[in-house]
Amino acid sequence: MRMKVPATIAFFGLSLLVWIPAGADIKKDCHIGSYRLSDGRTVDIGPSDGNTLRWLMFTGERGQLHPHANGIWTSTYGWTDRPDGKIVSFSDCDQGEIIFGKEPGRHISFDVHDTTFESDGVKLVGRLVLPEDSGKVPVVVLVHGAEHDSALDSYALQRMFPARGIGAFVYDKRGTGVSGGTYTQDFDVLATDAIAAMREAQRLAGARLGRIGYQGGSEGGWVVPLAANRAHVDFAIVSFGLAVTVLEEDQESVALDMYFHHHSAEDTAKALELARAGERAIESGGEEGYEAFDALRQKYKSEPWYQDVHGDFVFFILPLDRKQIIDAIAQSFNFHTPFRYEPMPALRASTTPQLWVLGSDDLEAPSAETAKRIRSLIAGGKDYTLAVYHGAEHGMTEYELNASGERVSTRFAPGYFLMMADFIRDGRIGEHYGNAVIARRKPFTSR
Repeated sequence: MRMKVPATIAFFGLSLLVWIPAGADIKKDCHIGSYRLSDGRTVDIGPSDGNTLRWLMFTGERGQLHPHANGIWTSTYGWTDRPDGKIVSFSDCDQGEIIFGKEPGRHISFDVHDTTFESDGVKLVGRLVLPEDSGKVPVVVLVHGAEHDSALDSYALQRMFPARGIGAFVYDKRGTGVSGGTYTQDFDVLATDAIAAMREAQRLAGARLGRIGYQGGSEGGWVVPLAANRAHVDFAIVSFGLAVTVLEEDQESVALDMYFHHHSAEDTAKALELARAGERAIESGGEEGYEAFDALRQKYKSEPWYQDVHGDFVFFILPLDRKQIIDAIAQSFNFHTPFRYEPMPALRASTTPQLWVLGSDDLEAPSAETAKRIRSLIAGGKDYTLAVYHGAEHGMTEYELNASGERVSTRFAPGYFLMMADFIRDGRIGEHYGNAVIARRKPFTSR
C-alpha cells in the first residue's frame, strides 16, 4: 500500500513542511516566488526535480511544471506525472508576470531580511519574510522535520504565509544548507536552535511584530513543544507529529503495515515481535540484540506477511547482517536520536495554545494514539485544538493508489493551510476545513 522510499529519506520520518527537492537549473530561479492572480487567488512557484518547477495553491492543489521549447510549461497533477491540462507561462524575469491557465498574475513583493544568528556556538542562517507594508503582523517560525535539505531553498510556506498577511521566519537547521554545525536529531539541541530562531525573528521584525509562535511537522512535533515550554511564544502548531516515542512510532507503523495489507491479528503480533527486536538492534547501533533479531528474522522470513513489514525505520535493517547494520548506522545515521524520549510530560506542562493537525492514513507517523492522547489533554483542560483529516497521509497530503498498489500523493488536504493561517492570526479556528474532524476545549461557563 505504501511506496518503499530510500532509507536515507525515510529514516525516522521525513517531515515535508511543504518540502520539494530543490533543482539545480539556475535559469528557472527567477520564476520562483508567489504570484497574485487576477481572480484574487495566489499560486506559489517553487523548485522541483531536474529542470521542472512545482506550483501550489493555498487551497492545497499542487502540480509539477515541465518546460517546453516554445517557452510554455505544462502541468502534471500532484505527484502523479499525469497531465492535468494546465498551461503556464512567465514573462521576462524583470517583469515578474505569470499566466496560470487563463489567469494573468504578478509576482508578490515581500519585505525580506536575510540573517545569520548563533545558537549554542553554532552559526545558523535564516530569513524573515514579511508582507510589504508597515503594519503589525503575526510571525510564524518554521521548524524542521528530519530532512537534510535546505529550508531556505525549499520551504514554500516562507512565501505562502506572507502572501496571506503573515510573517514567516525560515532557517537552515544545523548541519544543513548554509548553516554550520553537525546534523542531529537531538530534540533538546533542536529546541534550543528553534528558540534562537524565534528570538532572531523577534529582533528583525521589531515594531512590526504582533504574535509569534512555531509551526513544525513530523520530527518538529517533538521539538516545538519543548521550545514553547522554555521560552514564551503565543502559539504552537504541530503538523503530522507525534505524542509517542520514536520506538512507539515504528511499532505503530508496522501495525498499520499489517492492517493495510489485511494480515491477521496473529501475524500482526509476530510482525511487532520482529520490529521490537530490530528496534533494539538499531537503538544500540547494532551492538546489542542482533542475535534475537536475526533469530526472529530467520523464523519468519518465509511467512507471507514478512514482505509487508516496513515500519518507520525497521525496514532499513531487515536485509542487513550485523556488520552491515553497525557500519550503516555509524556512517549514515549517527544522529543522537532520542529513541525513548517521552513527549507527554512536555505536553502536559505546556501553557501555550497548540494546534495539532494529523492525517488518519499516516504510515510514517501513525496518528491514532497521538490523536487519542491530544484528546485526553483537551478533556483535561489544556488549550489544545486537534484536527484529524480523513484520508490524509504524512505531509498532510491526499493520495491515490497506482497500478502496483503504491501511494502517490495528489494534493494537500483542503483547508489545511487556511486552518494554520487562522490559528496563527488569533489562536482560533473556524468550524469547517475540508473533511477535518476538529476537537477543542469547551469554553468555561459559570453557573
